[in-house]
Amino acid sequence: MIPLITLEEHYISRQVSEASPAAKAHYAAFPPHIRGKLESLGAGRIQDLDAGNVSLQVLSHGPGDISAALCTAVNDDLAAAIRSHPTRLAGFAMLPMSEPAAAAAELGRCVNELGFVGALIENHTNGQFYDDERFWPVFAEAQALDVPLYLHPTFAADSMMEYHRGNYDESVALALSAYGWAWHTETGLHVLRLYASGVFDRYPRLKVVIGHMGEMLPFQLERVFTVAERWGRERSFREVWRDNIWVTTSGMFSLAPLACLLQTTAIEHVLYSVDYPFSTNERGLAFFKEIEDSGLIAGEDLELFAYRNAENLLGVKVRTS
Repeated sequence: MIPLITLEEHYISRQVSEASPAAKAHYAAFPPHIRGKLESLGAGRIQDLDAGNVSLQVLSHGPGDISAALCTAVNDDLAAAIRSHPTRLAGFAMLPMSEPAAAAAELGRCVNELGFVGALIENHTNGQFYDDERFWPVFAEAQALDVPLYLHPTFAADSMMEYHRGNYDESVALALSAYGWAWHTETGLHVLRLYASGVFDRYPRLKVVIGHMGEMLPFQLERVFTVAERWGRERSFREVWRDNIWVTTSGMFSLAPLACLLQTTAIEHVLYSVDYPFSTNERGLAFFKEIEDSGLIAGEDLELFAYRNAENLLGVKVRTS
């Protein structure tokens, strides 16, 4: 069976819950079985990998804007867990993005000393997006290290919530501001903001990963390509999408958006992922088999999608037996 690498896969540290009342309240809202899986970095997680034929899982911490010192402790703990299962687990660093210089330094430490393969960063920090140049030391460091930054959705800041409220219950507003819509549109918008600000002109070798079949961008790409020509950038957005953006299938298990993604994006930049434990590895495996049966991705391209693209992007190697 073809091995699988997954890149948008989550865990949480009890250190974060103990240090942050907001994080503690957030994690307490998860169903107990999900919270248990998030906290597990041992045998239970490995069993779940086996159940979904996942050879290598790249872990990243759940949401939370925490201090540089706490990020260091969390990353050290993750590195220890990876050392216990070095052929099955890899790590994306957690970075203190509200402290960009410290975040850049922590990225360098995690890659050079802990062997991490990049970092996962939230889509904004308290409502501030990273087109602001004060965040750019992180992009400079990622380019210098030749590692990707995974841009991941996060919950709306208080200042952003009013936009999602309307003639319906507050629970609907929360859904619209997050997993029901805006997680994806806001992350797609963030990619466009980075492009418009000149990030990809300043850092032409920067590697950015986005999930969920491209956060709605593939459907709009042709229009974006045309409109972005007016923004005065050195490189076209078509070039940036081709060279600087990678897309995973995390949390999306439908052939229709995958077909759109494949029509707009080179197969070398499309990667399998699950979004564990919010989606199960078994569900991901069933979708992978559906893709294979459909012929939508076939032959050598199926291996690229399953694990070889991730190997090339992250500099890792999976066991193939």
